[in-house]
Amino acid sequence: MYVSTTAPGFRVSAYRVGWYGGAQARLVWRSDRTAGRRQRPARLLAGTRSVRADWQRTLGVRTEGWPPGAYLLRLDAEHGHQRYVPLIVRSARAAGATVLMHAAATWQAYNTWGGYSLYQGADGGYATRSLAVAFDRPYDANGAEKFLVYERPAVVLAERLGIPLAYTTGLDVHGASSALRGATAVVVLGHDEYWTPEQRQHLTRARDAGTNVAFLGANTCFRRVRLAPGPSGAGRTVVCYKTDYRDDPQFAADRALPTHDFRQAPAADPESALTGVLYEGYPTDAPYVVHSDDHWLFAGTGVRRGDSFGHLVGVEYDRVTPGAPTPEQLEIVAHSPLVCKGRRSHADSAYFTVPGGAGVFASGTMRWVEALTAGTRENGRNHGMDARTGAFVIRTTENLLRAFAAGPAGRTQPAPRANVRRVYAT
Repeated sequence: MYVSTTAPGFRVSAYRVGWYGGAQARLVWRSDRTAGRRQRPARLLAGTRSVRADWQRTLGVRTEGWPPGAYLLRLDAEHGHQRYVPLIVRSARAAGATVLMHAAATWQAYNTWGGYSLYQGADGGYATRSLAVAFDRPYDANGAEKFLVYERPAVVLAERLGIPLAYTTGLDVHGASSALRGATAVVVLGHDEYWTPEQRQHLTRARDAGTNVAFLGANTCFRRVRLAPGPSGAGRTVVCYKTDYRDDPQFAADRALPTHDFRQAPAADPESALTGVLYEGYPTDAPYVVHSDDHWLFAGTGVRRGDSFGHLVGVEYDRVTPGAPTPEQLEIVAHSPLVCKGRRSHADSAYFTVPGGAGVFASGTMRWVEALTAGTRENGRNHGMDARTGAFVIRTTENLLRAFAAGPAGRTQPAPRANVRRVYAT
């Protein structure tokens, strides 16, 4: 760990996230007191406007004996401040398990520590944004905001169900084609926007070999990135030039791999070919409206066609887009009217299967994982989502995970009823 603090000392506590009888975390390790010191300021690399914290190592944390899982390291300073560090202890194998794939590249893309992210520079402008962001720096805010909002509730639910689980990150899937071998399912969590082509290829191969895939968010697999080394090793920098992709030095060498949106030319490959849905807009706030009330996903929820759940669609959304690459046997199970920037449209939840037997579900809304805590005091007001919405999303997600954990859903669950033309003809 690399720590900078004005406190005279601090301690680190490691918590594994899970169900644990409702406690939702378990302490697995605590450090001795460590002397604090203030380290050097952030370093800005002029070429890409990347920010690094070139700090000296403060202490080591040995994870031998820790079970695979999602962890939060909590730093407690002697002057009362706290900070988190998210850590995934990856599983040695995926065979027979539902794999939770955490979105570290997206965590980093939005990280503004040092004043820069892939969205803005120190002046808040897009033109001065970073073109590459480094893992060799802390996360901003409380240190684990993306994990806590878009991932932790799904980890807690999956662990409560007692299904076989494995843990990984998109970076690990990028680096090893075997990372998903034999998995019964892969769960892509609430906000997983930034993918390498290798990560996408490895997940697609797993899907086509029979691994079910659940996309519990929106805006998934939207940006194409590449990984570059940093001072602490390989793959420590996420490169995404976006609209300035022609300025990327690697683009001249390989014009087939621009670091911009997957759907854009050159090398256009819209994400809907993988997910069944296409990201359309931001921001919106709309009710989620059930369409296929008799779908197995909604068993036990008591919903009827047209039932709605306030604020469940947002803040970004996806829809099935006729004309985009989309699987033929795709069923829209929720079709939610909305307005985004003055334009009327819809968000869609969709389900399809592939010839290898895998089932694929996409929620079409970024708030799906957040809704798992709706009606509680967790994560603030949860955008106004109520306990009824929370109960609906919990039961639907339970149905999904249990079915996907049982093997290729295309062989065990009713086939999707292709309804895209009918839904979008009305």
